[in-house]
Amino acid sequence: MQRVKKARAGIAAGATGALVAASALVAIAMAPSATAAVGNPYDGAAQYVNPDWHDDVLGAADVAGGALGDDMRAIANEPTYVWMDRIQAIEGIDRQHGLEWHLDEAVAQSGGSPLVFNVVIYDLPGRDCFALASNGELPATDEGLQRYKTEYIDAIAEILDRPEYDNLRIAAVIEPDSLPNLVTNISHQPCQQAAPYYREGVRYALDKLYEVGNVYSYIDAAHSGWLGWPDNAGGSAQEFASVIEGSTYGWDAVAGFVTNTANSTPLEEPFLTDPNLQVGGGQVRSANYYEWNLDFDEIDWTADLYDRMVAQGAPSRIGMLIDTSRNGWGGSERPTSVSSSSDLNTYVDESRVDRRTHRGAWCNPDGAGIGERPTASPAGHPESHLHAFVWVKPPGESDGASEDIPNDEGKGFDRMCDPTYQADKLGGAYTGALPNAPLSGWWFQDQFEMLVTNAYPAIGEGNPDPDPTDEPTDEPTDEPTDEPTDDPGTGACVAEFTVVNSWGGGFQGEVTVTGGSAGVSGWTTQFALPAGTTIGSLWNAQYSVSGSTVTASDMGWNGTLGAGQSTSFGFTANGAAPGSVAVTCAD
Repeated sequence: MQRVKKARAGIAAGATGALVAASALVAIAMAPSATAAVGNPYDGAAQYVNPDWHDDVLGAADVAGGALGDDMRAIANEPTYVWMDRIQAIEGIDRQHGLEWHLDEAVAQSGGSPLVFNVVIYDLPGRDCFALASNGELPATDEGLQRYKTEYIDAIAEILDRPEYDNLRIAAVIEPDSLPNLVTNISHQPCQQAAPYYREGVRYALDKLYEVGNVYSYIDAAHSGWLGWPDNAGGSAQEFASVIEGSTYGWDAVAGFVTNTANSTPLEEPFLTDPNLQVGGGQVRSANYYEWNLDFDEIDWTADLYDRMVAQGAPSRIGMLIDTSRNGWGGSERPTSVSSSSDLNTYVDESRVDRRTHRGAWCNPDGAGIGERPTASPAGHPESHLHAFVWVKPPGESDGASEDIPNDEGKGFDRMCDPTYQADKLGGAYTGALPNAPLSGWWFQDQFEMLVTNAYPAIGEGNPDPDPTDEPTDEPTDEPTDEPTDDPGTGACVAEFTVVNSWGGGFQGEVTVTGGSAGVSGWTTQFALPAGTTIGSLWNAQYSVSGSTVTASDMGWNGTLGAGQSTSFGFTANGAAPGSVAVTCAD
């Protein structure tokens, strides 16, 4: 990764007036683009597992108990973003460690291998001008903007720029809900007041983070149910381009866009694929639920947005992230087939996987579930130019309080979080929000239990992966004949190794442990890695290394497996990915 700060910061630091403008032009022309140098930062890299969220999940699992608790523990090592939602969060707050602590943990997790550290930049003056549940600490004033620059962005950039973090790839989500509000809610007086501060603040953040050199900034682009209408989509593309092109480094400072942040809009509507389909005398897009919006889901919106941004002058290299932390919509309410009704609204309501009362319902929606697991370069959607599925909003953290809760965080009570409220902006529908919700960002046990229960794919199924489906047909079919002891029907347990991902100088491996005919209560696996290969980090198992031999055993919570039941642990390693690795398993 090239670092670019030192050359550019020296130019900017001593310049004023016209000299600043001239220096900026030289910087744009001469400075190498960190984004272009690396491309998609998620390719060939692990992602940071946030220990704070990990501990919350394990605590929730202990409360839930049983099979639900086991499912929770199974996702405790999924990567989630670290939110910098106020100035104090940089140093740390009572329920979250500070930025420096997290970065040190990320370096330890990387073990020298590529790792993405995910962070949310979220403290603009007048933040969330059209909502109340997540208002911020800084007013939409000149003083608020100055504090945003000096006490917030500058402080974050200084920490990120330290040499000990040079080898991390830092992915930054830039100010959720900010620029989209300037497109659709600019008639609202607080948004009018905040508008100039949003634009200048975002530009300042892009510039300062780009100067660090290994930061990849993704601008928040709301979701399909907010910006998918052609007028909103076109206005958004113009607003985004205007802000970016008004910054010092322009498009060089932007890796792409992120959609669905902290929202539950589905990745895909599998039974509603044609918005122009005629049902009962009307097009599907004209149904009450879609209100003529052509973009039904986030795959639609990211593909639409990509084309619009390139038309606005964005380079073709830009990519999209989709927050899939809460948009699975599984469980018993998920439709399994298209409706047979000839009534348009009934057809849509019976076919859609999105079970919200209205697409504008955003606060702790009842019935939501965890979506696709974080995945780099997910296949199957070339028009969307996806860099990754990510979990920007850590599952289990509240969107807002369901009643007024006094606090010192600047967060108000938004009736959209009140399940008893019928909202005009939802066409008179109830909000569908969960009751008994705490302040935004606080742990919400009921929500987490719901999200895990309704996960789609279900916990244990994971994401569809084109690579593993090729491997079993090539190799494992020969093994039961040659090595009967590996048959899951015999012995205490068996284990199988797969390469999940690989990159220059490293790879990510996974070992799946399956209980034999009698099951197992406690398991230990052992395997040898090629000479010179070293473990970077390992999760979901306790392990030791002797020479090239790795011994890994259960964590307690994942040690008991019934006949045919499986669990897995993963690791990153430094060295070339092996073609195959023999793994033994014993109780």
